[in-house]
Amino acid sequence: MTSVIPVHLLKLVSGAVFILFGIMILSGDKYEDEDSNLSPKNAFVSGFSMIFLSEWGDKTQIASALFATEYDPIMVFIGVMTALLLLSIAAIWLGRFLSARVDRKVITKVAGAVFLLIGLSFLLSAVTSSAFVVKL
Repeated sequence: MTSVIPVHLLKLVSGAVFILFGIMILSGDKYEDEDSNLSPKNAFVSGFSMIFLSEWGDKTQIASALFATEYDPIMVFIGVMTALLLLSIAAIWLGRFLSARVDRKVITKVAGAVFLLIGLSFLLSAVTSSAFVVKL
């Protein structure tokens, strides 16, 4: 993938996406009531779009594609989906566990801040990569 798209460009785009999600998380909480968006449809759309967009082209997807070139694609699919299912169950359980013990606004602020920090680290990494460093 990096022979087609330069690494620093991938880092810039990834950083921008993480920062965008961080801003959306932090600003979205100001305008909604406590129970206004808690419908199953909204949970599905929000979860699907966030995961679909953030996971598109990530190392898991690339690794899955590479495994499918050498192994039975059906078995690769089953293995990948099982791993993602278990990770998702763990993440959902952790979210429910934390939400029962920590105020939702605190969780939202921490999540938004983490997204912003990850985005900034990607941007900083892109700017300090050899593609942007001017040799004097």
